[in-house]
Amino acid sequence: MSAKTLTDLPGLKEEHLEVLAGLGIKNVSDMKKALGDDAKVKEMIKTLSGVGPKTIDKWKAELDTEAPKEAKKEPEAKKKESEAKPAKKEPESKPAKKEPDAKTVEVVEEEADVYVTKLKPELDETTEDGLAKRALISGRRPAFKRQEWFRYSRLGEKWRRPKGIHSKMKKKYKRRPPVVVIGYRGPASVRGLHPSGFEELIVYNTADLENIDPKKQAVRIGGTVGTKKRITIEDRAEELGIRVLNRMV
Repeated sequence: MSAKTLTDLPGLKEEHLEVLAGLGIKNVSDMKKALGDDAKVKEMIKTLSGVGPKTIDKWKAELDTEAPKEAKKEPEAKKKESEAKPAKKEPESKPAKKEPDAKTVEVVEEEADVYVTKLKPELDETTEDGLAKRALISGRRPAFKRQEWFRYSRLGEKWRRPKGIHSKMKKKYKRRPPVVVIGYRGPASVRGLHPSGFEELIVYNTADLENIDPKKQAVRIGGTVGTKKRITIEDRAEELGIRVLNRMV
């Protein structure tokens, strides 16, 4: 037993000590007894914030509770029974080994089928080339910041066009921050498209989904739509095969 006080246990904070005192746990010995009781363990998981089954297992490992000792005694009793009756228990052990293997295979198959690839648009060569060019241009594009943003914190970094007859940034002198000009824009063929290549459309109800082409257009649910209505929109979009760009999950 390496932990001498309650705060030595991993994941246990000083805030938890008051809650544990209400449950009758004031020292390490009380904690060791509580970990052996399943009802007390459930109460600790409910009341203590940030404490789950994994942290409880860590506490049991630190305090060496009676749970692992009982687990060690069970195989010894089984060995004695197997020595007394070896012929009857051999056929029972074989099917018991096969059953968990089948279960594990089913679980792996279920977990493998969870991930579903997102819908992608049908793009022609010109739009694909335009998206690739836009990605390169946006990578080379500098960060446009407001004039003298570094001098006055109240101005902020949000872009504002420089003004004033003496502005060196407006006159584009050397060693001055870059100014927004038309040459930094991306290709006109893909302007306004989502990075995936979809054309974005804002939707507020299920009726707006009816006239959408799922091969070229995607949907973004409006920010004023509530959770209950958002779920119905997402379910209807799945039925129609439309991609929702701002899904809740």
